[in-house]
Amino acid sequence: MATIEVAIVEFLHKILNTIGWPGVVLVMALESANIPIPSEVTMPLSGWMLVQAKELPLWRAALDGGFYGALGCTLGSIASYLLGLWGGRPFLQRWGRYILISQHDLEQADRWFARWGDWAVFISRLLPIVRTFISFPAGVVRVRFARFMILSFIGSFIWCGVLAVAGHIFGSEWERIREIMRPFDIPIAVAILAGTAYYIYRHIRRAQGVTPQEAE
Repeated sequence: MATIEVAIVEFLHKILNTIGWPGVVLVMALESANIPIPSEVTMPLSGWMLVQAKELPLWRAALDGGFYGALGCTLGSIASYLLGLWGGRPFLQRWGRYILISQHDLEQADRWFARWGDWAVFISRLLPIVRTFISFPAGVVRVRFARFMILSFIGSFIWCGVLAVAGHIFGSEWERIREIMRPFDIPIAVAILAGTAYYIYRHIRRAQGVTPQEAE
């Protein structure tokens, strides 16, 4: 993982040195389009290279970093959302049973997002790992598009702005931010894996004719 991040840092250095903030928009769009380029690297680096190194004030890191980062996140999220909206649901309805996703599961997801969708979209933008992949399922269950965009932008603005400010504060030692945040990846990843395992268990038991209550 560290080797991959070194390669990503070199790539980001070239992008930011060449085109500046449009590079941040591009990279954050890729991250939100399900390509796992860690924003915990991109945004602190931008706060250092594009703000602190140019002797611009701290508020510029918050404002510029938040805006351009959120713009990129929103653009990438729209692409992922539309993919889920136009292609994801028909695909899952036809082939989902082969990957343990039934019509019942889609209906449950619809009900869950109908109740918590707005909060799910917003909070996911403040979480490592999850923030990269939330847009596709939001499209599959048809979260209202206008709210999806607004909440994605607001959540991403906060996330990106905070990381850019941290990069400005840490300066050339901005990589310490990723070191501080890396331990949070593990419990989130474990929670996702545990949830996936439990989902598969319940799905198999249901297929065997055992109700969820009986399975528990």
